[in-house]
Amino acid sequence: MNTILSFAIILITGIVVVKILSKLKIPEVTGYLILGIIIGQEFLSLIHVNILASTGLISNIVLGLVAFTIGRDFAFKELKRLGKPIIWISLPAALGATIIVTLIFYFIVKQPLYISIIYGAIASATAPAATLMVIKQYKAKGYFTKLLLGVVAIDDAWCLIIFAISLAVAKSLHLYHPSKIVMFEVVLKSLVEIGGSLLLGGSIGYILVLFSKFFKKHTEIQIYTLGIVLLSIGLAIKLNLSILLTTMALGAVLVNFGRTPMTYFDSLGDIESPLFLVFFVLAGANLEISALKSMGIVGIAYILSRSIGKIAGAYIGGVVAKVPNKVRNYIGIALLPQAGVALGVALIAKADFPSVGNVIFSTILATTVVFEMIGPILTKFSLSRAGDI
Repeated sequence: MNTILSFAIILITGIVVVKILSKLKIPEVTGYLILGIIIGQEFLSLIHVNILASTGLISNIVLGLVAFTIGRDFAFKELKRLGKPIIWISLPAALGATIIVTLIFYFIVKQPLYISIIYGAIASATAPAATLMVIKQYKAKGYFTKLLLGVVAIDDAWCLIIFAISLAVAKSLHLYHPSKIVMFEVVLKSLVEIGGSLLLGGSIGYILVLFSKFFKKHTEIQIYTLGIVLLSIGLAIKLNLSILLTTMALGAVLVNFGRTPMTYFDSLGDIESPLFLVFFVLAGANLEISALKSMGIVGIAYILSRSIGKIAGAYIGGVVAKVPNKVRNYIGIALLPQAGVALGVALIAKADFPSVGNVIFSTILATTVVFEMIGPILTKFSLSRAGDI
Protein backbone atom coordinates (compact mmCIF):
# COMPACT_ATOMS: atom_id res chain seq x y z
CA MET A 1 0.00 0.00 0.00
CA ASN A 2 1.29 3.46 -0.93
CA THR A 3 0.03 6.98 -0.28
CA ILE A 4 -1.55 7.65 -3.68
CA LEU A 5 -3.21 4.24 -3.80
CA SER A 6 -4.63 4.85 -0.34
CA PHE A 7 -6.10 8.19 -1.41
CA ALA A 8 -7.65 6.51 -4.44
CA ILE A 9 -9.25 3.84 -2.24
CA ILE A 10 -10.63 6.49 0.14
CA LEU A 11 -12.19 8.56 -2.65
CA ILE A 12 -13.57 5.66 -4.73
CA THR A 13 -14.99 3.69 -1.81
CA GLY A 14 -16.30 6.95 -0.37
CA ILE A 15 -18.30 7.83 -3.49
CA VAL A 16 -19.65 4.27 -3.65
CA VAL A 17 -20.77 4.61 -0.03
CA VAL A 18 -22.53 7.89 -0.91
CA LYS A 19 -24.50 6.18 -3.69
CA ILE A 20 -25.54 3.33 -1.40
CA LEU A 21 -26.47 5.61 1.50
CA SER A 22 -28.58 7.83 -0.75
CA LYS A 23 -30.79 4.78 -1.32
CA LEU A 24 -30.89 3.89 2.38
CA LYS A 25 -31.56 7.50 3.50
CA ILE A 26 -28.57 7.44 5.89
CA PRO A 27 -26.46 10.63 6.38
CA GLU A 28 -23.16 10.59 4.48
CA VAL A 29 -21.09 11.50 7.55
CA THR A 30 -22.10 8.33 9.37
CA GLY A 31 -21.16 6.23 6.35
CA TYR A 32 -17.76 7.92 6.01
CA LEU A 33 -16.91 7.17 9.66
CA ILE A 34 -17.96 3.52 9.34
CA LEU A 35 -15.98 3.25 6.10
CA GLY A 36 -12.93 4.71 7.82
CA ILE A 37 -13.17 2.14 10.62
CA ILE A 38 -13.43 -0.71 8.10
CA ILE A 39 -10.53 0.32 5.84
CA GLY A 40 -8.41 1.67 8.71
CA GLN A 41 -5.62 0.05 10.68
CA GLU A 42 -7.95 -1.95 12.94
CA PHE A 43 -9.43 -4.03 10.10
CA LEU A 44 -8.39 -3.97 6.40
CA SER A 45 -5.40 -1.61 6.85
CA LEU A 46 -5.85 0.01 3.43
CA ILE A 47 -4.80 3.51 4.54
CA HIS A 48 -1.10 4.33 4.42
CA VAL A 49 0.53 5.55 7.63
CA ASN A 50 1.57 8.80 5.92
CA ILE A 51 -2.09 9.65 5.30
CA LEU A 52 -3.03 8.80 8.88
CA ALA A 53 -0.20 11.04 10.04
CA SER A 54 -1.65 13.93 8.00
CA THR A 55 -5.02 13.74 9.78
CA GLY A 56 -4.23 16.87 11.80
CA LEU A 57 -3.36 18.88 8.68
CA ILE A 58 -6.53 17.82 6.86
CA SER A 59 -8.75 18.40 9.89
CA ASN A 60 -7.39 21.95 10.35
CA ILE A 61 -8.15 22.79 6.71
CA VAL A 62 -11.62 21.23 6.79
CA LEU A 63 -12.64 22.82 10.09
CA GLY A 64 -11.37 26.17 8.84
CA LEU A 65 -13.47 25.87 5.68
CA VAL A 66 -16.50 24.84 7.74
CA ALA A 67 -16.17 27.83 10.07
CA PHE A 68 -15.66 30.16 7.08
CA THR A 69 -18.88 28.85 5.53
CA ILE A 70 -20.77 29.26 8.80
CA GLY A 71 -19.51 32.86 8.97
CA ARG A 72 -21.82 33.82 6.10
CA ASP A 73 -24.79 33.25 8.40
CA PHE A 74 -23.62 36.18 10.51
CA ALA A 75 -24.93 38.78 8.10
CA PHE A 76 -26.14 41.79 10.07
CA LYS A 77 -29.64 41.49 8.67
CA GLU A 78 -29.86 37.83 9.64
CA LEU A 79 -28.39 38.44 13.09
CA LYS A 80 -30.89 41.18 13.74
CA ARG A 81 -33.68 38.76 12.90
CA LEU A 82 -32.20 35.64 14.52
CA GLY A 83 -29.70 37.08 17.02
CA LYS A 84 -31.72 36.78 20.21
CA PRO A 85 -32.81 33.15 19.66
CA ILE A 86 -29.23 32.15 18.76
CA ILE A 87 -27.85 33.52 22.04
CA TRP A 88 -30.71 32.20 24.16
CA ILE A 89 -30.47 28.69 22.71
CA SER A 90 -26.70 28.32 22.34
CA LEU A 91 -25.71 29.48 25.83
CA PRO A 92 -28.18 27.31 27.82
CA ALA A 93 -27.31 24.33 25.56
CA ALA A 94 -23.59 24.75 26.31
CA LEU A 95 -24.13 25.39 30.03
CA GLY A 96 -26.72 22.61 30.27
CA ALA A 97 -24.24 20.03 29.01
CA THR A 98 -21.51 21.40 31.29
CA ILE A 99 -23.66 21.37 34.43
CA ILE A 100 -25.35 18.00 33.91
CA VAL A 101 -22.11 16.19 32.99
CA THR A 102 -20.29 17.71 35.97
CA LEU A 103 -23.04 16.70 38.41
CA ILE A 104 -23.42 13.17 37.02
CA PHE A 105 -19.69 12.53 37.08
CA TYR A 106 -19.28 13.83 40.63
CA PHE A 107 -22.34 12.39 42.36
CA ILE A 108 -23.03 9.19 40.38
CA VAL A 109 -19.80 8.16 38.63
CA LYS A 110 -17.88 9.24 41.77
CA GLN A 111 -15.09 11.05 39.95
CA PRO A 112 -13.06 13.73 41.76
CA LEU A 113 -14.60 17.18 41.45
CA TYR A 114 -11.79 18.63 39.34
CA ILE A 115 -12.07 15.77 36.82
CA SER A 116 -15.85 16.12 36.72
CA ILE A 117 -15.49 19.83 35.96
CA ILE A 118 -13.11 19.09 33.05
CA TYR A 119 -15.50 16.54 31.52
CA GLY A 120 -18.34 19.04 31.91
CA ALA A 121 -16.42 21.80 30.14
CA ILE A 122 -15.49 19.56 27.20
CA ALA A 123 -19.13 18.50 26.85
CA SER A 124 -20.16 22.04 25.89
CA ALA A 125 -18.58 21.79 22.41
CA THR A 126 -20.56 20.96 19.28
CA ALA A 127 -19.08 19.87 15.92
CA PRO A 128 -20.04 22.19 13.03
CA ALA A 129 -18.65 19.95 10.25
CA ALA A 130 -21.10 17.06 10.71
CA THR A 131 -24.07 19.42 11.00
CA LEU A 132 -23.09 21.36 7.88
CA MET A 133 -22.58 18.13 5.92
CA VAL A 134 -26.08 16.90 6.74
CA ILE A 135 -27.62 20.27 5.86
CA LYS A 136 -25.81 20.33 2.50
CA GLN A 137 -26.60 16.68 1.71
CA TYR A 138 -30.34 17.11 2.17
CA LYS A 139 -30.43 20.73 0.94
CA ALA A 140 -32.16 21.79 4.15
CA LYS A 141 -33.57 25.32 4.11
CA GLY A 142 -35.72 27.32 6.47
CA TYR A 143 -35.85 29.12 9.82
CA PHE A 144 -34.76 26.04 11.79
CA THR A 145 -31.70 25.50 9.56
CA LYS A 146 -30.53 29.12 9.79
CA LEU A 147 -30.99 29.12 13.55
CA LEU A 148 -29.14 25.81 13.88
CA LEU A 149 -26.16 27.09 11.86
CA GLY A 150 -25.96 30.20 14.02
CA VAL A 151 -26.13 28.19 17.24
CA VAL A 152 -23.45 25.72 16.06
CA ALA A 153 -21.17 28.56 14.98
CA ILE A 154 -21.26 30.43 18.30
CA ASP A 155 -21.29 27.27 20.40
CA ASP A 156 -17.52 26.78 20.11
CA ALA A 157 -16.96 30.31 21.42
CA TRP A 158 -18.94 29.38 24.54
CA CYS A 159 -16.88 26.20 24.81
CA LEU A 160 -13.60 28.14 24.84
CA ILE A 161 -14.85 30.48 27.55
CA ILE A 162 -16.38 27.71 29.67
CA PHE A 163 -13.29 25.52 29.34
CA ALA A 164 -10.90 28.34 30.27
CA ILE A 165 -12.81 29.10 33.46
CA SER A 166 -13.33 25.43 34.28
CA LEU A 167 -9.66 24.61 33.74
CA ALA A 168 -8.65 27.34 36.17
CA VAL A 169 -11.07 26.03 38.81
CA ALA A 170 -9.98 22.41 38.22
CA LYS A 171 -6.30 23.31 38.58
CA SER A 172 -6.97 25.10 41.84
CA LEU A 173 -9.02 22.19 43.20
CA HIS A 174 -6.37 19.69 42.13
CA LEU A 175 -3.65 21.62 43.96
CA TYR A 176 -5.88 22.04 47.05
CA HIS A 177 -5.10 25.74 47.28
CA PRO A 178 -7.28 27.80 44.95
CA SER A 179 -5.34 30.75 43.59
CA LYS A 180 -7.06 33.85 42.32
CA ILE A 181 -3.92 34.77 40.39
CA VAL A 182 -3.81 31.45 38.50
CA MET A 183 -7.51 31.65 37.73
CA PHE A 184 -7.19 35.23 36.50
CA GLU A 185 -4.27 34.36 34.21
CA VAL A 186 -6.09 31.43 32.61
CA VAL A 187 -9.29 33.41 32.05
CA LEU A 188 -7.32 36.36 30.67
CA LYS A 189 -5.44 34.07 28.27
CA SER A 190 -8.74 32.67 27.02
CA LEU A 191 -10.19 36.14 26.46
CA VAL A 192 -7.04 37.18 24.59
CA GLU A 193 -7.32 34.06 22.40
CA ILE A 194 -10.95 34.74 21.55
CA GLY A 195 -10.40 38.48 20.94
CA GLY A 196 -7.21 37.87 18.97
CA SER A 197 -8.91 35.27 16.77
CA LEU A 198 -11.81 37.57 15.93
CA LEU A 199 -9.44 40.48 15.26
CA LEU A 200 -7.20 38.37 12.99
CA GLY A 201 -10.12 36.95 11.03
CA GLY A 202 -11.75 40.34 10.69
CA SER A 203 -8.53 41.96 9.47
CA ILE A 204 -7.91 39.28 6.83
CA GLY A 205 -11.56 39.54 5.81
CA TYR A 206 -11.07 43.26 5.20
CA ILE A 207 -8.06 42.45 2.99
CA LEU A 208 -10.13 39.87 1.07
CA VAL A 209 -12.86 42.43 0.40
CA LEU A 210 -10.38 45.20 -0.44
CA PHE A 211 -8.61 43.30 -3.21
CA SER A 212 -11.59 41.27 -4.46
CA LYS A 213 -12.22 43.79 -7.26
CA PHE A 214 -9.14 42.49 -9.08
CA PHE A 215 -10.54 38.97 -9.50
CA LYS A 216 -13.48 38.36 -11.85
CA LYS A 217 -13.21 34.85 -13.27
CA HIS A 218 -14.53 31.84 -11.32
CA THR A 219 -11.12 30.16 -11.17
CA GLU A 220 -9.45 33.38 -9.98
CA ILE A 221 -12.05 33.86 -7.24
CA GLN A 222 -11.72 30.21 -6.20
CA ILE A 223 -7.93 30.34 -5.90
CA TYR A 224 -8.00 33.74 -4.16
CA THR A 225 -10.65 32.68 -1.64
CA LEU A 226 -8.94 29.38 -0.84
CA GLY A 227 -5.61 31.16 -0.43
CA ILE A 228 -7.12 33.68 2.00
CA VAL A 229 -8.81 30.94 4.06
CA LEU A 230 -5.56 28.96 4.25
CA LEU A 231 -3.71 32.15 5.21
CA SER A 232 -6.17 32.64 8.08
CA ILE A 233 -5.75 29.04 9.25
CA GLY A 234 -1.96 29.19 9.04
CA LEU A 235 -1.66 32.49 10.92
CA ALA A 236 -4.10 31.29 13.60
CA ILE A 237 -1.93 28.21 14.18
CA LYS A 238 1.23 30.33 14.17
CA LEU A 239 -0.21 32.74 16.74
CA ASN A 240 -1.84 30.02 18.89
CA LEU A 241 -5.31 31.37 18.15
CA SER A 242 -8.58 29.59 17.37
CA ILE A 243 -8.85 28.40 13.76
CA LEU A 244 -12.64 28.22 14.06
CA LEU A 245 -13.14 31.72 15.43
CA THR A 246 -10.60 33.22 13.00
CA THR A 247 -12.15 31.79 9.84
CA MET A 248 -15.67 32.39 11.14
CA ALA A 249 -14.83 36.09 11.59
CA LEU A 250 -13.34 36.07 8.08
CA GLY A 251 -16.61 34.78 6.64
CA ALA A 252 -18.67 37.24 8.69
CA VAL A 253 -16.69 40.25 7.42
CA LEU A 254 -16.96 39.02 3.83
CA VAL A 255 -20.72 38.50 3.94
CA ASN A 256 -21.33 41.92 5.48
CA PHE A 257 -18.89 44.07 3.49
CA GLY A 258 -18.20 42.17 0.26
CA ARG A 259 -19.82 43.30 -2.99
CA THR A 260 -20.94 39.85 -4.11
CA PRO A 261 -20.02 37.71 -1.07
CA MET A 262 -21.90 34.57 -2.07
CA THR A 263 -19.69 34.26 -5.16
CA TYR A 264 -16.72 33.64 -2.87
CA PHE A 265 -18.51 31.16 -0.62
CA ASP A 266 -19.89 29.26 -3.60
CA SER A 267 -16.48 29.13 -5.30
CA LEU A 268 -15.23 26.65 -2.68
CA GLY A 269 -18.13 24.25 -3.15
CA ASP A 270 -16.19 22.09 -5.64
CA ILE A 271 -13.25 21.79 -3.22
CA GLU A 272 -15.12 21.06 0.01
CA SER A 273 -16.80 17.76 -0.88
CA PRO A 274 -13.67 15.60 -1.39
CA LEU A 275 -11.98 17.22 1.62
CA PHE A 276 -14.99 16.48 3.84
CA LEU A 277 -14.99 12.89 2.62
CA VAL A 278 -11.29 12.37 3.44
CA PHE A 279 -11.66 14.15 6.80
CA PHE A 280 -14.44 11.92 8.11
CA VAL A 281 -12.97 8.71 6.69
CA LEU A 282 -9.70 9.48 8.48
CA ALA A 283 -11.61 10.26 11.68
CA GLY A 284 -13.02 6.74 11.56
CA ALA A 285 -9.67 5.24 10.57
CA ASN A 286 -7.97 6.78 13.62
CA LEU A 287 -10.29 4.95 16.02
CA GLU A 288 -8.64 2.36 18.22
CA ILE A 289 -11.12 -0.37 19.10
CA SER A 290 -9.35 -0.79 22.44
CA ALA A 291 -10.39 2.78 23.30
CA LEU A 292 -14.05 1.83 22.84
CA LYS A 293 -13.58 -1.30 24.94
CA SER A 294 -11.98 0.63 27.78
CA MET A 295 -14.60 3.39 27.71
CA GLY A 296 -16.87 1.57 30.16
CA ILE A 297 -19.18 3.32 32.60
CA VAL A 298 -17.36 6.65 32.24
CA GLY A 299 -18.00 6.80 28.50
CA ILE A 300 -21.63 5.74 28.79
CA ALA A 301 -22.22 8.31 31.54
CA TYR A 302 -20.62 11.01 29.40
CA ILE A 303 -22.74 10.18 26.35
CA LEU A 304 -26.02 10.10 28.28
CA SER A 305 -25.40 13.12 30.53
CA ARG A 306 -24.11 15.30 27.68
CA SER A 307 -27.12 14.38 25.54
CA ILE A 308 -29.55 15.21 28.35
CA GLY A 309 -27.78 18.51 29.08
CA LYS A 310 -27.70 19.65 25.44
CA ILE A 311 -31.32 18.76 24.73
CA ALA A 312 -32.68 20.19 27.99
CA GLY A 313 -30.57 23.36 27.78
CA ALA A 314 -31.58 24.05 24.18
CA TYR A 315 -35.25 23.47 25.01
CA ILE A 316 -35.15 25.88 27.96
CA GLY A 317 -33.40 28.45 25.78
CA GLY A 318 -36.05 27.99 23.11
CA VAL A 319 -38.78 28.62 25.65
CA VAL A 320 -37.08 31.82 26.86
CA ALA A 321 -36.51 33.01 23.27
CA LYS A 322 -40.14 32.18 22.40
CA VAL A 323 -39.24 30.27 19.23
CA PRO A 324 -41.78 27.98 17.51
CA ASN A 325 -42.45 24.59 19.09
CA LYS A 326 -40.77 22.68 16.26
CA VAL A 327 -37.54 24.59 17.01
CA ARG A 328 -37.47 24.17 20.79
CA ASN A 329 -38.46 20.50 20.53
CA TYR A 330 -35.80 19.38 18.05
CA ILE A 331 -32.85 21.79 18.00
CA GLY A 332 -31.19 20.18 21.03
CA ILE A 333 -31.11 16.83 19.24
CA ALA A 334 -29.25 18.46 16.33
CA LEU A 335 -26.50 19.74 18.66
CA LEU A 336 -25.16 16.32 19.69
CA PRO A 337 -22.31 15.86 17.14
CA GLN A 338 -18.94 16.50 18.78
CA ALA A 339 -15.47 16.42 17.21
CA GLY A 340 -12.55 18.79 16.63
CA VAL A 341 -12.93 21.38 19.39
CA ALA A 342 -13.72 18.72 21.99
CA LEU A 343 -10.60 16.75 21.06
CA GLY A 344 -8.54 19.95 21.07
CA VAL A 345 -9.48 20.96 24.60
CA ALA A 346 -9.18 17.32 25.71
CA LEU A 347 -5.54 17.45 24.58
CA ILE A 348 -5.05 20.52 26.78
CA ALA A 349 -6.51 18.62 29.73
CA LYS A 350 -4.22 15.68 28.95
CA ALA A 351 -1.17 17.96 29.12
CA ASP A 352 -2.25 19.80 32.28
CA PHE A 353 -3.24 16.67 34.24
CA PRO A 354 -0.62 14.00 33.42
CA SER A 355 -1.95 11.52 35.98
CA VAL A 356 -5.48 11.35 34.54
CA GLY A 357 -5.09 13.10 31.20
CA ASN A 358 -4.79 9.91 29.16
CA VAL A 359 -8.06 8.57 30.55
CA ILE A 360 -9.85 11.85 29.82
CA PHE A 361 -8.54 12.05 26.26
CA SER A 362 -9.27 8.37 25.50
CA THR A 363 -12.83 8.76 26.76
CA ILE A 364 -13.44 11.90 24.68
CA LEU A 365 -11.89 10.27 21.60
CA ALA A 366 -14.08 7.18 21.90
CA THR A 367 -17.29 9.09 22.67
CA THR A 368 -16.55 11.54 19.84
CA VAL A 369 -16.71 8.67 17.36
CA VAL A 370 -20.01 7.56 18.89
CA PHE A 371 -21.45 11.08 18.70
CA GLU A 372 -20.20 11.53 15.14
CA MET A 373 -21.91 8.28 14.13
CA ILE A 374 -25.30 8.86 15.78
CA GLY A 375 -25.24 12.67 15.68
CA PRO A 376 -25.76 13.13 11.91
CA ILE A 377 -28.68 10.68 11.97
CA LEU A 378 -30.33 12.68 14.75
CA THR A 379 -29.54 15.96 12.98
CA LYS A 380 -31.28 14.69 9.86
CA PHE A 381 -34.24 13.58 12.01
CA SER A 382 -34.54 17.02 13.64
CA LEU A 383 -34.30 18.87 10.30
CA SER A 384 -36.98 16.60 8.86
CA ARG A 385 -39.31 17.02 11.84
CA ALA A 386 -38.82 20.78 11.72
CA GLY A 387 -39.96 20.76 8.08
CA ASP A 388 -36.69 22.03 6.56
CA ILE A 389 -36.09 18.86 4.50
